[in-house]
Amino acid sequence: MNTMPQITNLRLLFSTATNHPNPSFFLSSFKPNSLLKFNNKFPTKLHKSSSSSSSSSYPFFTCLSSSRKPHRYNSKSFNPNRRISTGNTSSLKQSDNKEESGLSSKKMELEMEDPKKAGMAAGFNKKRAEGRDKSSRPKDLKLKVRRLNPVNTISYVQVLGTGMDTQDTSPSVLLFFDKQRFIFNAGEGLQRFCTEHKIKLSKIDHIFLSRVCSETAGGLPGLLLTLAGTGEEGISVNVWGPSDFKYLVDAMKSFIPNAAMVHSRCFGTLDKNPEKLHDQLKLIDDEVVKISAILLRPNCPETQGHKEDDFSLKSSDVSVLYICELPEIRGKFDLEKARSLGLRPGPKYRELQEGISVKSDLKDIMVHPDDVLGPSVPGPIVLLVDCPTLSHFQELLLSTSALDTFYGETPNKRVNCVIHLSPALIVNSSDYQKWMSRFHGAEHIIAGHQMKNVEIPILQSSARVAARLNYLCPQFFPAPGYWSLENLKSSMPPVINEDTDLKTISAENLLKFHLRPLAQLGLDRSNVPKTVGPTEIINDLLLEIPEISDASQQVGQLWKVDQNTIKEEPWLNSQSGVPSCLEDITRENVEIVLLGTGSSQPSKYRNVSSIFINLFSKGSVLLDCGEGTLGQLKRRFGIEGADNAVKGLKCIWISHIHADHHTGLARILALRRDLLKRVPHDPLIVIGPRQLKRFLDAYQRLEDLDMQFLDCRHTTDSKNTFQDSNLFTKGSQMQSQWKRPNSPVDMTLVSPIINNLKEVLKDAGLDDVISFPVVHCPQAFGVVLKGRGKIGNNGEIINGWKIVYSGDTRPCPELIKAAQGATVLIHEATFEDALVEEAIARNHSTTEEAIGVGNSAGAYRIILTHFSQRYPKIPVFDETYMHKTCIAFDMMSVNFADLHVLPRVLPYLKLLFKNEMVVDEADDVDNVATAAA
Repeated sequence: MNTMPQITNLRLLFSTATNHPNPSFFLSSFKPNSLLKFNNKFPTKLHKSSSSSSSSSYPFFTCLSSSRKPHRYNSKSFNPNRRISTGNTSSLKQSDNKEESGLSSKKMELEMEDPKKAGMAAGFNKKRAEGRDKSSRPKDLKLKVRRLNPVNTISYVQVLGTGMDTQDTSPSVLLFFDKQRFIFNAGEGLQRFCTEHKIKLSKIDHIFLSRVCSETAGGLPGLLLTLAGTGEEGISVNVWGPSDFKYLVDAMKSFIPNAAMVHSRCFGTLDKNPEKLHDQLKLIDDEVVKISAILLRPNCPETQGHKEDDFSLKSSDVSVLYICELPEIRGKFDLEKARSLGLRPGPKYRELQEGISVKSDLKDIMVHPDDVLGPSVPGPIVLLVDCPTLSHFQELLLSTSALDTFYGETPNKRVNCVIHLSPALIVNSSDYQKWMSRFHGAEHIIAGHQMKNVEIPILQSSARVAARLNYLCPQFFPAPGYWSLENLKSSMPPVINEDTDLKTISAENLLKFHLRPLAQLGLDRSNVPKTVGPTEIINDLLLEIPEISDASQQVGQLWKVDQNTIKEEPWLNSQSGVPSCLEDITRENVEIVLLGTGSSQPSKYRNVSSIFINLFSKGSVLLDCGEGTLGQLKRRFGIEGADNAVKGLKCIWISHIHADHHTGLARILALRRDLLKRVPHDPLIVIGPRQLKRFLDAYQRLEDLDMQFLDCRHTTDSKNTFQDSNLFTKGSQMQSQWKRPNSPVDMTLVSPIINNLKEVLKDAGLDDVISFPVVHCPQAFGVVLKGRGKIGNNGEIINGWKIVYSGDTRPCPELIKAAQGATVLIHEATFEDALVEEAIARNHSTTEEAIGVGNSAGAYRIILTHFSQRYPKIPVFDETYMHKTCIAFDMMSVNFADLHVLPRVLPYLKLLFKNEMVVDEADDVDNVATAAA
């Protein structure tokens, strides 16, 4: 996962070469170093064959500033034709350092002149492609050392509702002190939620997991990567979990270079001795808080009828009850008593307040704290309870000895607040409520998935953009899925017995319970976000952009034009206006749903990479699966619809090992496992780079993922295997990216999975899934999906549709070859055109480069995605060369029956964001870069 520093937005306006029959023409015409030429003249010779190519026009570049914050480039790369003011240089430090990136101007010129010899025509960062760049080197990260302040400290617990509106993850809870921070559970979306609501995750000292599974820990990898990239040296953090939590850390080490920063603190064992199991385990005991834990091991009725040894309890089966105790609050300091005991005002007063005895200034006596302080007040106590099943609750009832001190009307220790992470099914049971009533006087916050939270989207900024897009073009941006009545009923608030005096409240996002100062003890709803509905959002939009009303009507008219009247498009080689594979296509054939369209890390407006290929009744395929993919599916299709989508998955394909492309995988697989638990089914096939298998194998020691793994190398085109690839020929610079030694393949294990994949594809109406190497990092791939062909009315064979997804890559011959005649090319466009040097340094593509690949391949439609988070709402682009291209947004749904309209919507999208394209979004980008706010 690459951290994208903020720099200014630059526009690159140019005229581009028209489509050329020779794919290498596009690549050979790219000269990144000529864009930033150090002399004052434009290159007079761009291509050796320019004199004979009368039909081609060469690029002419003019760079204009389009941001409020100017930026200063390194003086070595200054071009006097640019209109750039001075400013901050830190954001281009990596790309300016050509020696470190392996990008000398001389070398780049050689690459342009002889693409085959160089192995890459448009330039690339060899060290990064081989995994040897600076970003992959581990850091020696130290734990933070904070000076605690037990006197007059501020403290509260706060609900951070990571997945409460979609029920995809467990809510997180923040325990806040002015000098320490503790997080309980880190489900998917935590980082994105905190970015939006300005909660500084960089301040976190400890993370506690109530269970070790995807539901509670899915957001941990992304959070740790962000902390590792904070500042010059990064930040280290303690992570606590029950039993064999180290397996999760081992799994993350496969893709987190700085996994050494994770100081894992495992506690408890899977020992079946009930005496050990119910012990109260002390975890932290310092001046400001004491945190202890009680393990809850389920009774596991499934073991009945089996030998004891047949049952293997995994770490994910164990849950934890956490007890947080603040120290007692000492009584009020009595000044008169202090004076009478011979004490002068000064430091000794503070020492006494801190519990330290001092010697009198005027008398030969020792003065003790009890001599000058009033009666102490017991410190507040908070319990966090996670009982995922009734079996766990039975174990909780057996923990009587550990909790006895908190029970009764006059307990030894009075609990002020109990936060219940348990699901509604458990909380609504009469036995559970009887147990709750044993904590007399305590406030009970029901933080499990509640109906009340359905109406309030967790990610309000994203929801606002989605509502505006839906108003403009509901065909490509459908309204969010509705919740079914069945799911609503299961999320009803707890039914509290009238005979009890339970004080319960349904949790809301950012709800606080103050612990200190004592005068503020209790609930605080002042930070709870207000509900803003679609009507209010659209009213604001109409006030801001009055012409959007007419634009919405004009967009609707695009669908009323008969497809047969569409004029032939000049860039198509076919005789008709649309490819033959789209003739007579129905709306139930295929749809592309862009679930995440941002790069690096989730932000307020864009989630990370994930593409859902909806084949309707024939199932679905997932291309990449970044963190939060399941939540995005539920926002798009609703709870029931998302469950059906997950059950219908035919396979999941992962492009490369960077975390923004695969860390949502475990959550999807775990849900599918649960949904199909009692239904005959085959394990889901996951296709990915071989490093991904290490992560999945380690993770399966925590919980069964019910999947089969297939290396991308075994899904390459048999007619053009990697051994014959021009990109990775023997001796080429990029050979190490594709295949390294010591990677033997056992075909006896692989063949059955390949045969299974063929059957799965056949059921899905697909002819093939073909992976091909691209240039980004070791073992990076793109993919081709081919739909099944059909027989036309005249008996001729019509090839099926073809979707090509680039993954993360520089423009390369393999991608152009794979995308030949594609119906849709989904191509990453991380950077705007002015940032070609940074694109090369990070092995990504610019907008113009992505479109150039599509033009060279003769793709019918191009969808640009994977935008740098420096462009929070809409990327910088020049629509003059976007004639068959569209910009992707989260939740965008492109049905193949609508492909003819796709590029015509782009000008209206530009109108919708006309006030956003030059707005300084520094806060958004800074928050993304540091997971702070």
